[in-house]
Amino acid sequence: MAIDPTRVRRFAHGSRVPGWDDAADLTKPPAVVPDAATTPVPDELRLEIEAYMARYPDFRSAAIPALHAAQRLHGWCSPTAIEQVACVMRLTPGYLTAVATFYDMFDTHPKGRHDVYVCTNISCSLRGADELYEAMLSAAGDDPDFHVKSFECLGACDIAPMISLDGEYIGPLVPEDCDQIVADVKAGRPVLEAKQLRHRPAAGSAAPSAGEAGRGGERSETGAPPPTPGRAASGPTASHNEVEGPTAGERGPERHESPRRGDG
Repeated sequence: MAIDPTRVRRFAHGSRVPGWDDAADLTKPPAVVPDAATTPVPDELRLEIEAYMARYPDFRSAAIPALHAAQRLHGWCSPTAIEQVACVMRLTPGYLTAVATFYDMFDTHPKGRHDVYVCTNISCSLRGADELYEAMLSAAGDDPDFHVKSFECLGACDIAPMISLDGEYIGPLVPEDCDQIVADVKAGRPVLEAKQLRHRPAAGSAAPSAGEAGRGGERSETGAPPPTPGRAASGPTASHNEVEGPTAGERGPERHESPRRGDG
């Protein structure tokens, strides 16, 4: 057996994600759309939600970005936050609660302001994600500013094992990196900048050649090296007169071919 199932930490219901099967409170009366006259909503939140609603043919499609806006403002999807979104969107809080409890990036319980999601799906798990998760929990300790949770998949298998820190993808990591991550966050520094996904070369990009390295490896805004001196630029963005090729002087005098026999 490639993986020992006894070493894969799971919750009692079989999933590695806690809380997905929290039962609804069926003793509550049916939810109604909050009354706009008695439900205070911050102006900036109202304007942001209305802007999202205007983007979609069906305004309910704005539920996810609207909940994200409320979570940013309140720190979590509290009952008050959900009620405010429901008031603006003219939906019931129950409708939005169903959305908020379905997606992992919404939190319906108070949490720290720094989200640390440790990917624990198969690719990361095989490369030590479970040890990384335990080390991250230990490094964060009881600091209320850190919200550390395991995440089923973050879609970055090429940098496994990895984390998402406030939306910044960082990896591959080892457990010893966790103390540095916490220290960087507390100090307000970029976190393990060399391991951030945004700084990795794009697929297919080539390293500078020896000649380019001698010139400081300078590259254009598109990532391509500058044109060779004496030659024009080439490529789909070059104008008709700039396409790489011999210049008039290189071609020599213009020659005019005589019409072939039979050509008019």
